[in-house]
Amino acid sequence: MLFPTTIVGSYPQPDWLIDREKLAGRFPPRVRAKELWRIPEAYLHEAMEDATIVAIRAQERAGLDIITDGEIRRESYSNRIATALDGVDIDNPGTALDRSGHPNPVPRIVGKIRRIKPIEVEDLLFLKKNTDRKVKITVPGPFTMLQQAQNDFYASEKEAAMDYAAALNEEIKDLFANGADIVQVDEPYMQARPEKAREYGVEALNRALEGVQGQTAVHICFGYAAVIHARPSGYDFLPELNQCSCNQVSVETAQSNLDCTVLETLGNKQIMVGCLDLSDMTVETPELVAERVRKALKHIKPEQVILAPDCGMKYLPREVADGKLQAMVKAAEILRKEYA
Repeated sequence: MLFPTTIVGSYPQPDWLIDREKLAGRFPPRVRAKELWRIPEAYLHEAMEDATIVAIRAQERAGLDIITDGEIRRESYSNRIATALDGVDIDNPGTALDRSGHPNPVPRIVGKIRRIKPIEVEDLLFLKKNTDRKVKITVPGPFTMLQQAQNDFYASEKEAAMDYAAALNEEIKDLFANGADIVQVDEPYMQARPEKAREYGVEALNRALEGVQGQTAVHICFGYAAVIHARPSGYDFLPELNQCSCNQVSVETAQSNLDCTVLETLGNKQIMVGCLDLSDMTVETPELVAERVRKALKHIKPEQVILAPDCGMKYLPREVADGKLQAMVKAAEILRKEYA
């Protein structure tokens, strides 16, 4: 099918589940932030499952072709896995600067990074049980997890990144073994710290994908629109992903008004074209969304294009997210008629 539709990963969590005001009033947590949840611990798991079903049904009603679990169980896109690995101390966190230069508490690396058990497999199985559409699940990338940690153990950043990659490789293989259609690796810090990413980022990413059988995607962005307000007009790190073994690359084009010529550097990879501006609470018309995608189609083939929001929808009001997704699905229908 031409122009399949999906979300990048996250869907708005309901106010009854998480304190959205607190969530929006801080930078995304790198260590656990249990104080954000409104539900007592004894009932939290059940509440998360109920909210996940809400997110799945919202995506289905909008007409999306590829469904995620909305990342409903996560305080941030990265901390669910980053805090579950052996070798990190989350009770005595370190400090690292986020992409805006703000210091954040982060996992402190005190030993060899290892994956000690599956982390998101149960989330995937729950997702598969509750939809009959294609499913995607997301994981944070090795480079990004390292940038969001304090290294008190490894002699070099590259060595640490490669162990993060090895741990992630085990998780990705388990996700495919349990029925994932697509696994997406989120690597926003490759854009935020391009010089370091050029040193070892793609090598670590390829290690994370080594021997993996299945459709893999890499998401690279400028940060949540609700958190990082300024957008450059182009990526500092993107053509380099042509050297990555992933099948898909997810990029922003809407808010940044990206010069889509850069997409030509990614060869024949499928491109998740970010075509919803998440800084604007106005719901776009389907024609505006389609026009944004047409800009990309000047440089890549129709069969390479997947429609998606610029980034995660975590911080949007739910009614705005729903309206934008419906507009995106209608835009895909417009484009299918044009390119059939």
